[in-house]
Amino acid sequence: MPVRDFSPISSLKQSTKVVALLLSLLVLSGCATTESHQTIEPMTVASKTTAANYSGVRHPMIVGAFQNRSTYQNGLFSSGSDRLGTQAKTILSTHLQQTGRFSVMDRGNMDALAEESGYAKTDQDIKGAKYVITGDVTEFGRKVTGDQQLFGLLGSSKTQTAYSKVALQVVDVRTSEVLFSAQGAGTYDLKNREVLGTGGTSGYDSTLNGKVLNLAITEAVNRLVEGLENGEWFVN
Repeated sequence: MPVRDFSPISSLKQSTKVVALLLSLLVLSGCATTESHQTIEPMTVASKTTAANYSGVRHPMIVGAFQNRSTYQNGLFSSGSDRLGTQAKTILSTHLQQTGRFSVMDRGNMDALAEESGYAKTDQDIKGAKYVITGDVTEFGRKVTGDQQLFGLLGSSKTQTAYSKVALQVVDVRTSEVLFSAQGAGTYDLKNREVLGTGGTSGYDSTLNGKVLNLAITEAVNRLVEGLENGEWFVN
């Protein structure tokens, strides 16, 4: 019967071989190249699912001013351009059109439309709107929170949170009366946890701005459509 060597030197040699094997596997895995992709279904308004079967009136509407009234990106060292407001206006126009309840007209490209009409040798017949919808980003903020277990030795976590609140107003073009107002708000979180040196870590994720803005505007447009279908606002 063979005699097994349990001496400290033998154990050290075995441990060294195991560590070397693990390091080799890590190096091989680190050299591998992987590529992946996936499509993501964007968040849309609730009425989009019924838009195809909607047979009612499509109310003619244009999107007016949409401004960032929050303190975010409005500090002393801001660039001066309202990127958040511009982004919000684009999202709002898209969601209004997808409801199937509105005929949304573009007033931001009138020069280009006139030029193309000239190329096509056709006269423009611009349709007028009954409503102008305006909006504001009334609240917007970012924060990072985290925790540590046993001073970080057993793991740590970090959560990025974005918050947004928007307000919409439907204005009668003829009388300038505000017919209806709606608000929407939401938060978006990105969490990362590292345990014993393993797990994901991430830096600042700027895409949370667009995601939480889309969430808040989606909620506001849902309230807008609900008010319309309940007869709370419209012009005969």
